[in-house]
Amino acid sequence: MIDASRLLAGLPKGLREELIDSYREIVRNFLEHRWEPSELRGGWFAEVAYSIVKGAVAGNFPAKASKPSKMFDACRALENTPANPALIGDKSLRVFIPRALIFLYDVRNNRGVGHVGGDVNANNMDASAVVALASWVMAELVRIFHGVSIKEAQETVDALVERKTPLIWEVEDVKRVLDHTMMAKDQVLVLLHHSAGWVQAADLKAWVEYKNPTDFRKIVLRDLHKSRLIEFDMEKDRARISPKGVADAEQRLLKK
Repeated sequence: MIDASRLLAGLPKGLREELIDSYREIVRNFLEHRWEPSELRGGWFAEVAYSIVKGAVAGNFPAKASKPSKMFDACRALENTPANPALIGDKSLRVFIPRALIFLYDVRNNRGVGHVGGDVNANNMDASAVVALASWVMAELVRIFHGVSIKEAQETVDALVERKTPLIWEVEDVKRVLDHTMMAKDQVLVLLHHSAGWVQAADLKAWVEYKNPTDFRKIVLRDLHKSRLIEFDMEKDRARISPKGVADAEQRLLKK
């Protein structure tokens, strides 16, 4: 996984920081159920990503992002730019990413908050689409500019946003759940919810202060795995939280 300090280091500092900040804001607001289009800020992310792909295709990056007068026309103009076989990720930069940005921009500007009918909040569906597409764009940019696999690019993007909770105290390399009455399994869920990506089982055991390493893996991690609350990779001795685990932690543990 690429270190965050080196992420998209080839871009101008202002442009890189705008991209990462706009992406983090989208995901954080989504995780906190702030689903309104104005709060997701998909339009800001689209403008920054457009400035990057346009700069890559033209061979000259701007220092900061700028808003095209008409996003649809600007993205279509990129698609109509002649192919450049020498440019890494040429078709993705000219065609695939601009098409995704048109959707992101249109959802931000043209989908209102007053959806009517049904028992599913349409803003939730819109927000889910915005997060998924913004994550794909981020991963694609990482893949192209760093020359890494799709898997490594996605893991890097996943690690950009960590969920924060006052239940967790971090001191140097140690994390502690401040509710000392919480059972070990619940502590593991909260710790994994707070962490981005995989966490080594040895670290989780140390953070929970579980004495027996064999019992910790068998009783705690394997049981959580069987319940599909986490994924426990026994071969690499690591764990990460599942979508089911995220929902359980947020509904049952983090609302206390």
